[in-house]
Amino acid sequence: MSRLEQRFTKLAQSGRRALVTFVTAGDPNLAATVPMMHGLVAGGADIIELGVPFSDPMADGPVIQRASERALAAGTSLKRVLEQMREFRQTDGDTPVVLMGYLNPFEAMGYNKFATQAAEAGVDGVLTVDLPPDEAGEFAAAMKASGLDCIFLVAPNSDDERIRSICDKAGGFIYYVSLKGVTGAAHLDVETVAERVRTIKTFTDLPVGVGFGIRDAESAARVAQVSDAVVVGTAIVQRVEDLCGRVEDIPGVLEQFAGELREAMDTATAQAS
Repeated sequence: MSRLEQRFTKLAQSGRRALVTFVTAGDPNLAATVPMMHGLVAGGADIIELGVPFSDPMADGPVIQRASERALAAGTSLKRVLEQMREFRQTDGDTPVVLMGYLNPFEAMGYNKFATQAAEAGVDGVLTVDLPPDEAGEFAAAMKASGLDCIFLVAPNSDDERIRSICDKAGGFIYYVSLKGVTGAAHLDVETVAERVRTIKTFTDLPVGVGFGIRDAESAARVAQVSDAVVVGTAIVQRVEDLCGRVEDIPGVLEQFAGELREAMDTATAQAS
């Protein structure tokens, strides 16, 4: 059983939802990455999404775009992201980590080489934003051969046939994009999210996580009541940006924010049960 499966199983048994937190590797510098990850876990994060910085992050809003720019300026590369993963695993062998990024860096390294090195570094899954599932055959085969889950996005306007196709190819969990637009957009409609999550669950037994537009404890709590996982990215990366001049304070601030999200989610799901 993979780390992701173990984590979701354990949470389901206790009636809790997964808190999935995103940070961009190398932002604001390489030395900050692992302490940020540990801070989020200490605050209650169940799964870490570690962003691989890319020069043209088309699905990301301005906050995460700037994070990629800072990370690349600091010399972050895919090779160095995997080095950070190995360092994280020296003291945390349990928390699932998913690399989230764009296809080009993985393709440049070579799918098989990347999959092998990612697995050896302790990565559990990969979410490639700009790779449609129906074009992911070679990539997905390489990931599967190394025991990595391929996580795919379901869009708000995906029809049933498309959802079924995505679910048939996915592993780890399904990532439902809760609204049209880029990361950090507003106007989260939880009733619509709940309806779409129910639809996705008719096609898969995998957990369904919801991301995009979840910016605080209140919205995290609301989404936790209708999904298996709550994904928070832009709100975390904004806090990193705000503290670029005080890097040493970032892990503590992220720990506190993750704790607020965790408490709100647990309270909401306990009340609903």
